[in-house]
Amino acid sequence: MAKASRNDRRLKRHERVRKNVFGTPEKPRLCVYRSNCNISAQIIDDVNGNTLVSASSLDKELKAQLENGGNKDAAKAVGKAVGERAVAKGHQGSCFR
Repeated sequence: MAKASRNDRRLKRHERVRKNVFGTPEKPRLCVYRSNCNISAQIIDDVNGNTLVSASSLDKELKAQLENGGNKDAAKAVGKAVGERAVAKGHQGSCFR
């Protein structure tokens, strides 16, 4: 039997978690994806199927500030950016899962 690829294992974990986590307009879901090179975060409303806010270490303003897009400093910068964008759109910080 062939060994499952890293992405196949990641997708299985994702499906297992997503069975229980569901974002609503009042309490949206925060989705974070990290690769070796970059990190991205999205705030998602699953009821309407909308991405409310997103930020990534590949964004022009963040990429200019960061030396490496996949380390702790990049994660802090992306988290701060997604939080600021959410507040600017009228979503409060206490409503996120």
